[in-house]
Amino acid sequence: MDATALGSLLVGAGAVAGAAVAFLGKRGETALNGYSSLTDNLQEERDRLDRKVSEQAAERAADQAEIARLRALVTHLGGTP
Repeated sequence: MDATALGSLLVGAGAVAGAAVAFLGKRGETALNGYSSLTDNLQEERDRLDRKVSEQAAERAADQAEIARLRALVTHLGGTP
């Protein structure tokens, strides 16, 4: 095998290796983007659920205040709550 053939073989092997590295790098980039997107979606869902829980807590506090007011009114009118 002369030097030209060996050089061509090495260039071909280098091209195949470069293509493999580029392919694997692109797969890794795609996976990282998918993971980032999933993380963003989970954080948005968590924030939405936190707001919902806060709203429900506020509604419960308002309901409890109304119940206390009505109990006091019933007692004031001579009834038993």
